Amino acid sequence: MNEIKRLFDFPYFQLENHPLEEAFATKYDGKWQAISTQQYIDQANTISRGLLRLGVKPNDKIAVISTTNRTEWNVMDIGILQIGAQNVPIYPTISEEDYEYVLNHSEAKFCFVSDEEVLTKVNHIKANTKLEEVYSFDDLNDCKSWKEVLEEGKDKANQDEVEQLKKSVKPDDLATLIYTSGTTGRPKGVMLSHENIVSNVLGSAPRVPFETGTYVALSFLPVCHIFERMILYLYQYYSVSVYFAESIEKISDNLKEVKPHVITAVPRLLEKVYDKIVAKGSTLSGVKQKLFYWAIELGLKYEPYGANGWWYEFRLNIARKLIFSKWKEGLGGNIELIVSGSAALQPRLARVFAAAGIPVMEGYGLTETSPVIAVNDERDHGFKIGTVGKPLKNVEVKIAEDGEILAKGTNIMKGYYKDKEKTDEVLNSDGFFHTGDIGELDKEGFLRITDRKKEMFKTSGGKYVAPQLIENTMKQSRFIEQIMVVGDGEKMPAALIQPNFEFITEWARRKKIDLGDGSEENIANNDLVKERIQEEVDFYNQKFGKWEQVKTFALTPEAWTVEGEQLTPTMKLKRRNIRDKYHDLYEKLYDRF
Repeated sequence: MNEIKRLFDFPYFQLENHPLEEAFATKYDGKWQAISTQQYIDQANTISRGLLRLGVKPNDKIAVISTTNRTEWNVMDIGILQIGAQNVPIYPTISEEDYEYVLNHSEAKFCFVSDEEVLTKVNHIKANTKLEEVYSFDDLNDCKSWKEVLEEGKDKANQDEVEQLKKSVKPDDLATLIYTSGTTGRPKGVMLSHENIVSNVLGSAPRVPFETGTYVALSFLPVCHIFERMILYLYQYYSVSVYFAESIEKISDNLKEVKPHVITAVPRLLEKVYDKIVAKGSTLSGVKQKLFYWAIELGLKYEPYGANGWWYEFRLNIARKLIFSKWKEGLGGNIELIVSGSAALQPRLARVFAAAGIPVMEGYGLTETSPVIAVNDERDHGFKIGTVGKPLKNVEVKIAEDGEILAKGTNIMKGYYKDKEKTDEVLNSDGFFHTGDIGELDKEGFLRITDRKKEMFKTSGGKYVAPQLIENTMKQSRFIEQIMVVGDGEKMPAALIQPNFEFITEWARRKKIDLGDGSEENIANNDLVKERIQEEVDFYNQKFGKWEQVKTFALTPEAWTVEGEQLTPTMKLKRRNIRDKYHDLYEKLYDRF
């Protein structure tokens, strides 16, 4: 097993090269329970045999919906793939209507759910689908257990059939349908082959400094998204022991228990970690507080590879010993690398975490590209703050005349399921995929993303505005949780802002400002809060041309959430939904009342 060509080759590669006693670990009833590489493969084969006995055939679609990442998901994944069927992961937080759409569009035959909450949503729409049966990972009274499929597969009499089907799966065969949440319209089913994802794992592997068999990872980003899923295959390739976090709320505890060397994260999470650290620092007093802010100020000036000179590096070493070492402890003490994706990372976060000895390597890609197009690598001068790194060796990138990033390689999807028209819109006849992102390659070959092509707009004065650039800059303010810059066809750019309610409550307490009952509505309507956020907007506006500056804003009286349909599961803005929900606030921005 020297060559990996299909996704289910990864566990067998691990078994042959560096088998683990703890390949995957999940917490059940307060205790971590791990399975070895051999157990992982044995269980996957048992699932394959069980699925065949249920009548599953090659090219059948099996939906898997899990609230959290867990060992069972990975066992199911390999069990499904090695008999030539396809795994259709579904975001647990999407609406019942979207559940119904995805299950019907994919023609899913069976559905595996993690818990009661997901089961309830599936049961509401099950009658409108072609699902033959639903199984649950958790033991539930009103649902068949996935253990019944394992029981079906205990008899090894049909293992020869599994082996024959494994042999017949070709690298170019469809492996998975991933429905992108999308910021507008119905989800699109991205068709990814075994080769698409395998080539991306093997292309990304040289960019991560893992020593085979020695690392531990904590996994918590949704595995239904290709970013975390590809990383899980990468962990298997490098024989990294993977622990699955219990929930987002318990990450802090899990980090201290697991003491991982590596995690993946989205920028929003890193912003929250940083804000909590700063909030804690603000409670210090005297010399301790002075030292804390001195270290942060130093961190915000960080440049890689000693570019700031020996005097800066000397002070940085002191800051690391006195202050930053405690940050590392908060992340378990062993953290060596954080891989960030899904959205733009603010340069200040890249600087301050790198200064703290916790390098965040930002990458870039899309579901359609399996997903990595480019990623930073701290070694060999492959890390540049403000960029998403250099393209992978097996991915060709070029910039179109209008600035759009085009990508070509074995990682590019087969197309959108049952949608040739949309496929043809984004895939050139020469194999280049249109990412929809605007960017540039600098003279050293680093890729920089500047905006989404479709999100750029023109004011009535004919000036182009790139909203994402402004939004990412203004979100550096601790007072601003989310911001959407608007102004298409209007006389000027304006913004809808969701305040950082948690931080503002703490700020008001320190400043002895009365926020009434402290509700989100009262905070958004408070004149002192508005004045303070105006100061923040004025400060960041200085970085932009006059035509781009946010001239006015309105604060929304509640948080923007995935459940509220203002954000996608990967925390991107659903611009149309936000504008529709806050239609009255939008109209007021332009004095249309």
